[in-house]
Amino acid sequence: MRLKLEISPEAKKKLKEINTMNFPYLLLWYDTEGCGCGVNGIPMIRFVDRLPNNYIVVENEEYKTVMEEQQATFFSDKMKLTVVNGMFRLSSPEGILNPFLPDRRVFNG
Repeated sequence: MRLKLEISPEAKKKLKEINTMNFPYLLLWYDTEGCGCGVNGIPMIRFVDRLPNNYIVVENEEYKTVMEEQQATFFSDKMKLTVVNGMFRLSSPEGILNPFLPDRRVFNG
């Protein structure tokens, strides 16, 4: 599976403002915390300073983007990160993956 993430100019600017610690990787991950079980969750993004185990590369021109290999099934192979009403939105040609990613969730950690 070959994954690609396109980042809009506005989202790129906002990501740069958030990445105050200059972490080198943008991680796509499927957050299941508080969602009941491992298949119920929300696609998210976050800056990290280390690569996860068993990661795969997500093609992206702006950031070194990765995800855990076993979580790839929860994402589309073509995704776009945009800003809508001041919040990030992760979408694909098939539909919206996460309509609202607040800045505080894209933390360094």
